[in-house]
Amino acid sequence: MKINRQLIVVTHLSQLLDFVTGIGGLLVPLIIWILKKDEIVNMDVHGRSIINFRITMFLYLLVCVPLVIFFGLGLLGMLVIGIFYFIYPIINAIKASNNEEPTYPLSIKFI
Repeated sequence: MKINRQLIVVTHLSQLLDFVTGIGGLLVPLIIWILKKDEIVNMDVHGRSIINFRITMFLYLLVCVPLVIFFGLGLLGMLVIGIFYFIYPIINAIKASNNEEPTYPLSIKFI
């Protein structure tokens, strides 16, 4: 196994593709993780964190949809999720460049 922190940083930052493409922020990190998890040190840990974060945020968005219709609170929830979508990939890219463990708050461990 080799060390490639730059690819791990790119994997975290590739989540921001959602703001450009809509779905690239899930597909690109997933593909990189699947292809490189056995080749690069810590890629499995970071990849799992990213995918768990993405799935969790999607589920939270699904919960916000009916809250918009019934209470209007869903808009606030969507705003908070959007901020999380933007800030935490950047924070964890910086952590990855410093060889630290990723932390995504409120993330459910699915894999």
